[in-house]
Amino acid sequence: MIRDERIPSDELRRIDEEIRSNWPTGEDVDFEEAIEYHESLPDHKRFADVLESADKPLLQPRAGVPRLDDQIELLRYLHEEGQADLLPTTIDSYTRDNEYEKAQQGLDKALETGDDTLNGFPAVNHGVDGCRQLIDAVDAPIEVRHGTPDARLLAAITFAGGFQSFEGGPISYNIPYTKRHGLEETIEKWQFVDRLAGAYTERGVRINREPFGPLTGTLVPPSIAIAVMLVEGKLAATQGVRSITLGYGQVGNVVQDVAALNALKKLGNEYLPDEVVVTTVFHEWMGGFPPDEARANGVISLGGMTAAIAQPDKVITKSPQEFQGVPTKEANSAGLRTTRQVIDMAIEQKIDIDGIEEEQDLIERETRCLMDTIFEHGDGDVVQGTLKAFDSGALDVPFAPSDSAKGAVLPARDDDGRVRIFEWADLEMDEDIKEIHKARLSRRADTEGRDQSFRMVADDVDAISDGKLIGRPQSQPQGDV
Repeated sequence: MIRDERIPSDELRRIDEEIRSNWPTGEDVDFEEAIEYHESLPDHKRFADVLESADKPLLQPRAGVPRLDDQIELLRYLHEEGQADLLPTTIDSYTRDNEYEKAQQGLDKALETGDDTLNGFPAVNHGVDGCRQLIDAVDAPIEVRHGTPDARLLAAITFAGGFQSFEGGPISYNIPYTKRHGLEETIEKWQFVDRLAGAYTERGVRINREPFGPLTGTLVPPSIAIAVMLVEGKLAATQGVRSITLGYGQVGNVVQDVAALNALKKLGNEYLPDEVVVTTVFHEWMGGFPPDEARANGVISLGGMTAAIAQPDKVITKSPQEFQGVPTKEANSAGLRTTRQVIDMAIEQKIDIDGIEEEQDLIERETRCLMDTIFEHGDGDVVQGTLKAFDSGALDVPFAPSDSAKGAVLPARDDDGRVRIFEWADLEMDEDIKEIHKARLSRRADTEGRDQSFRMVADDVDAISDGKLIGRPQSQPQGDV
């Protein structure tokens, strides 16, 4: 039975040796030599230090292509033309599934043809040397972004390769991503990732860890996302991680998004140990985008305005070509500049919006209910509490493909576009909070002249891609709210 306990040093070494034998490039990892390489990096490439010392939101896109030279060119372009402050290396899908042989085949074909035969950068196949060539060639901090339930080998190679920030976690890279891995399995494997990051940290190389805040990315109630962030942050802190960036995905209502980001920062500092430096990251809209680039820029701009008001430490940007899939480097750069323009215009203004404090108080109350039930289910142990809470449905995530979550909770927007819970299932929450959600959804139903039903949920999922925030019936006048 796994618990929220630090992996002993001898066990860390044993697992490290075992997982590095899974692919030839693992043999090139040398922890002591890696420490020396990290120490040689200039201050402006030290991810945690740059992020934690920023005086306004830093911008970071998503980007990954298979060939090393192309990845270098892409990141340089996003840094220079897009003015990105922090840079990503998005990992390919085969690597995310630990299918390194298929990733190698894709890389070989990319090298032969010049085509992007993979949907990301196969860091395991490029190995320590390839990763360091990337780190050396790009003049900004770079993060590993992926989606991997078992990220142990990826972490071992990229940490040794010079990356100082690593996205994901055992819940956020299980519940929204996979049916193949049980939650207990991913927690155990991510304990190794966090312990390895902690081992580097203890030697003076602070590896930043960033749980994936948007989860399923579709109308996720803020309190559920924040509770998962707090759990993953606590698990990482147990293993010695001291720089943790808690994430949150935009839902589209400015009041609720600002309130949620405020609550995320406050609760992160409250629930995580004092020795952890807590930062926050805001993901621009993760759902469907309008096909029209002008409208897509409107969605991006709303994210920029929200970031200017809430001032998270980092913003993950989107491009006006999100509807098409992987954007061109020019479109990716445009999304960065659009976000920066809005933030720079708005951040020096004093923008007061009614309702933020009230909404933040509600989000904090809901999150505390979920955290309390986790502690109760685990008799104080976060790992056991999380496993049992998900198993019982007391903790749940909407639209989750994983068998480790019930996926029975259903969200819908209220009359103001804030995400509420329409179907609670077994989610643990105080009755008076449930009544608040019910009343606000009822108000929307009255406005639209229809009963509360699953139709609201379905309408809301596609609303932003259709050019609206709330999925109102077609006969509903757009101004009649």
